Amino acid sequence: MNKFLIAGNWKMNKTASEAKAFIEELKAKNFSNAEEVAVLVPFTDLYTVKDALAGSGIKFGAQNVHFEASGAFTGEVSVPMLSEIGVDYCVIGHSERREYFNETDETVNKKLKVLIEAGITPILCVGESLEVREKGEEQAFVGGQLVADFEGISAKDATKIVIAYEPIWAIGTGKTATPEQAEEMCAFIRGVMEGMYDAVVAESLLILYGGSMKPSNAKELLEKEDINGGLIGGASLKADDFAGIADAAAALK
Repeated sequence: MNKFLIAGNWKMNKTASEAKAFIEELKAKNFSNAEEVAVLVPFTDLYTVKDALAGSGIKFGAQNVHFEASGAFTGEVSVPMLSEIGVDYCVIGHSERREYFNETDETVNKKLKVLIEAGITPILCVGESLEVREKGEEQAFVGGQLVADFEGISAKDATKIVIAYEPIWAIGTGKTATPEQAEEMCAFIRGVMEGMYDAVVAESLLILYGGSMKPSNAKELLEKEDINGGLIGGASLKADDFAGIADAAAALK
């Protein structure tokens, strides 16, 4: 596949004014593949980023959502709220949400379903800890996440989900899975999806790598057969670095 998605996850960074300035800097890069570039920003930045991105071709999205449409869930944001803003993507099940905010495969599954119904593309994160990998159980762990997260989701709807493999031990640590390790797991994920659905669904999926991707290693990761882009953390906060990764993807088209 020669289709990519380079998605920048800002995490809890950038005020609205900082976001506006950053987007102007980003737009000046004149991406040749802008339709394959997205920024995933804090809730408070969504309207600002939407306005700043107008006409650029760059997509945008949120980092989380609640599975209920409304109710007594203080501090949460619903799918209808995101839909009214017009977001393209929403991250679901990031390892930080799973670890710090008790996100479970059950809630991930509910969120996937309501996002699909609303026409917002979920970016589903799966991945193992260092402890799991050292035990040689990474495939069983990630496979289990996929089975639980896709429970009750049809083949048609499965094709609407982007999967991001994020080895937890390589997030924000400066450590990166080798291109071979990243490809092995992304190929495994595609194989699991083929087993759950069929080859057509598996081949249609965008599978991203999300673990300390940066300009210096982007090419060797992105040129792997089963890696269709990156969920970028730290490097997405610097326009030059983020642009460098997007340019690496564009060069492989």
